[in-house]
Amino acid sequence: MDYRRIICSCTAMGMFFFAQAQDKKSKDSLWNELDEVVVSYNKWEQNLNEVPNKIARINMKLAALQHPQTAADLLGASGSVFIQKSQMGGGSPMIRGFATNRVLIVVDGVRMNNAIYRSGNLQNVISLDALATENAEVIFGPGSLIYGSDAIGGVMDFHSFTPKLSSNEDLFVKANVLTRYASANKEKTVHADVNFGEKKISFLSSFTYSDFGDMKMGKNGGQDSYLRPNSVEWINGKDSVVTNPDPRVQLQSGYHQLNLLQKIRIRPNDHWDLGYAYHYSATGNVPRYDRLIETSGGLPTFAQWYYGPQRWEMHQAQAAYTGRTALFDNMKAVFAYQDYEESRHDRRRNNANLRNLTETVEAVSANFDFLKMLDPHTSLFYGAEYVFNEVGSTGNRVNTTNGTVSGVASRYPNGSKWQSAAAYISLKKRVNPKLVLSTGLRYNHVSLKSRFDTTYFKTPFLEADISKGALTGNIGITYRTTENSHLFFNVSTGFRSPNVDDIGKIFESVTGRLTVPNANLSSEYAWNGELGWNIKKERRYSFDITAFFTYLDNAIARRAFRLNGSDSLEFNGGMVFTEALQNVAHAKVWGVQGAFSVFIAPRISWSIQGNWTKGEETDDAEDKNVPLRHAAPFFGNSHLRFMRGKWLFDLYGIYNAAIRYEDLAPTEQVKTFIYAKDANGNPYSPSWYTINLKGSCEINRHISVSGGWENMTNQRYRPYSSGIVAAGSNLVLSVKASI
Repeated sequence: MDYRRIICSCTAMGMFFFAQAQDKKSKDSLWNELDEVVVSYNKWEQNLNEVPNKIARINMKLAALQHPQTAADLLGASGSVFIQKSQMGGGSPMIRGFATNRVLIVVDGVRMNNAIYRSGNLQNVISLDALATENAEVIFGPGSLIYGSDAIGGVMDFHSFTPKLSSNEDLFVKANVLTRYASANKEKTVHADVNFGEKKISFLSSFTYSDFGDMKMGKNGGQDSYLRPNSVEWINGKDSVVTNPDPRVQLQSGYHQLNLLQKIRIRPNDHWDLGYAYHYSATGNVPRYDRLIETSGGLPTFAQWYYGPQRWEMHQAQAAYTGRTALFDNMKAVFAYQDYEESRHDRRRNNANLRNLTETVEAVSANFDFLKMLDPHTSLFYGAEYVFNEVGSTGNRVNTTNGTVSGVASRYPNGSKWQSAAAYISLKKRVNPKLVLSTGLRYNHVSLKSRFDTTYFKTPFLEADISKGALTGNIGITYRTTENSHLFFNVSTGFRSPNVDDIGKIFESVTGRLTVPNANLSSEYAWNGELGWNIKKERRYSFDITAFFTYLDNAIARRAFRLNGSDSLEFNGGMVFTEALQNVAHAKVWGVQGAFSVFIAPRISWSIQGNWTKGEETDDAEDKNVPLRHAAPFFGNSHLRFMRGKWLFDLYGIYNAAIRYEDLAPTEQVKTFIYAKDANGNPYSPSWYTINLKGSCEINRHISVSGGWENMTNQRYRPYSSGIVAAGSNLVLSVKASI
């Protein structure tokens, strides 16, 4: 099937209906899809036409129709964030050519990024519960003014359920129960939430449990190299390579997950709003699928490779005050304690030694944000933040035949400490009814201290001590060109300070290549510019397009590294080449994001969305520019939605372009086991598409049913840079009961 013909046909059809569209009103329309104009920019709600940034607010009603299994899938449903998955229990967002520790995750005003967020792919976002998310938005471009280090590519801002208070003397009660099943990975999900509220106090509880079986890929398109022909099993005291009876089933990819949320809200008077929240998330063991499909001599390299339970919990207390004072009109204070644990476990085939690495992070943070109206046209935002992380890291080796335990080098220097202190100020000025000016500055000071244990791994240094400051800022304008459209432009800077993962990691990221510590690192610094145009005719259509450019100086990249005078050493039973993260690169990223939506009729809408990103960084070893690893291929979608009464249907397509071998980053070119082969035998990422149909029906005011058929043509495809192959034809059914 020629995807170009599909897209051109859909575009022509949409433009025809757009020309015929009438400005009609109906309670069944999908107007709210276009009319959302309030966003939580600068941590305060503002009108979208006064914000000089590209912001994607996720429509939770429409996102729920996509049945996202994790918070990573929820981001992917936005159509503007690319999601990479090394394993099914994963999901690493790529935003404007940046990912992992160069993009920031925020939940309920607290940064989740910690001192061990790595430059490799991350799965931390799945700790959030998509079914307990009230709203979410993606702020594109550097967010360092408000959020500090790491927010170079963008900020993913999640808000979990808010406890509702009663509007009268009666007790307010609201409860939901949801069950869901998906055929491709035999997902079984159960969710429940309940809210009890009086006028001044409210309690909210949420519970979600999901069990995922092994993922089954599609059968059409895609190369046979994607299949899972065998796996390793422990039989009669030894490793045996066993034939997979159905190679489309990706053995050892399933996992399970539990999410809990408890909130208390107290509103003693009209000025104060107080709250406490407890978040808890834990997975079972998560097989690292991309490592399990590596081969040596045609047979699996590893018998075992899995992440141990990923556990995250957060205690949060917050206070909001509304009332005009000399210093502020609105104030928010958020205090949080996070406890995070992850572990890695690997054993090579026919090797009895199972290596176990465990990491913990305790994070304490305090945020203070203030808003002051200096006059009816001028808003002043200012605040301060403090974050402290302490990292625990241990390692051992267990002989699986006799139970003998021995020590090994830990992944990070145990007891490392990372902390950040910052203050910011920002101003928004309505110069006239058409022009709004925004500007601000932030000073951030970051320090890191680590001591290296050389018992099991010899380093030429015993400690790392980094203390750096960074000044960042932005200036932007929005200009209302007509009553229904506005232009925006901004220039901003961002930074990322080295963390414990950068300076202290010991890890074999790819078989035969070992990343080793490097204590001599400094901060990355980014300059960004973007220009956008939004136009919206209420209850008829909307269009937006944004062009952006980011330059990253002093970029940290993995390069060959001589440790103790040698470029290789013996590690974990084999010889490996040594690499380290170093400030040796400059990176450039540019691209265009666009979206168009139209109401064909009062009950029918059509939309199309596309994202094109190009990136490159300097390769100092070869003195040339090479493709940037996290610059995703062109990706987009098109939706045709119909809503009438209690029924909602969505027929949509998703498309990803190819990335040729020449356009793969060098670090991707060596991962031959996850990529298809082109005509010359070189790895590349093929293009792919899916056609999908979703629908929902409100049976009555208490019960609703939704479901759909994903990947209707049963395509076999592996998204760019991913280890696991995506689901084939997938039937989803969900039932929700509410009171």
